[in-house]
Amino acid sequence: MKTGIIVYVLGNQLHEENFDEKKAVRDMDVKADKVELVFSGEKNFDVSDAWWKLTSKGMNRIVCRYGEIAGCSEIRLKDRELQLCAY
Repeated sequence: MKTGIIVYVLGNQLHEENFDEKKAVRDMDVKADKVELVFSGEKNFDVSDAWWKLTSKGMNRIVCRYGEIAGCSEIRLKDRELQLCAY
């Protein structure tokens, strides 16, 4: 079963242009086939968009976790996890 994770990054700030999303995902230490980041300050890409993107890429199990920007290209995950779908 393929697993996808949506990380909803809390805060009203938009991530900076020099924020490296690929590096942030690599450094998060999550066990998933695909990871999508959703920043709460952005209006053009939300959790439902990320969910659709993951399901269209064949993810059978999708969970959503909260995160916060902890530094330059770094996201710290919070403990809570919400399962959005599983087959």
